[in-house]
Amino acid sequence: MAIRTIRVVPDPVLRTPCDPVKTITPAVRSLVQDLVDTVDDPGRAGLSANQIGVSLRVFSYNVGGKVGYMINPVIDETDGEQYGEEGCLSLPDLWYPTRRAEYAKAHGINLDGQTITLEGRGIMGRMIQHECDHLDGHVYIDRLEKDVRRKAMQALRSGR
Repeated sequence: MAIRTIRVVPDPVLRTPCDPVKTITPAVRSLVQDLVDTVDDPGRAGLSANQIGVSLRVFSYNVGGKVGYMINPVIDETDGEQYGEEGCLSLPDLWYPTRRAEYAKAHGINLDGQTITLEGRGIMGRMIQHECDHLDGHVYIDRLEKDVRRKAMQALRSGR
């Protein structure tokens, strides 16, 4: 049980696709607990394993008072569109309007190896997509419209 340090861009672990969890080991159980402990802080909606330096397909979430996790998430369905401010713990203090699906549904497993589903609209839908992007080696600024992305990249290069 630990609150872990968050990796920030340009750490290469954030650009590396994560490996699926093949077996639920004590190390995976500890990782999930650390992810849940670290995301359980006001203002944090989601946290992927690579954001704490572990290249495994696991994320935790804290949306609307609901805290949980998903192992080996795969997005099954998206619908609609939302366009709003998005930020990232790995890009501190950088918030930009980002286009996402309004609704997202994903499946994965829990620590008992049982299939679980997570779905939602608005912030929950955005979080599912955001965290799955992390696990695929992408950060949200990759999705920004050209002019906004240019502005974000300038902010990164100048140290904010």
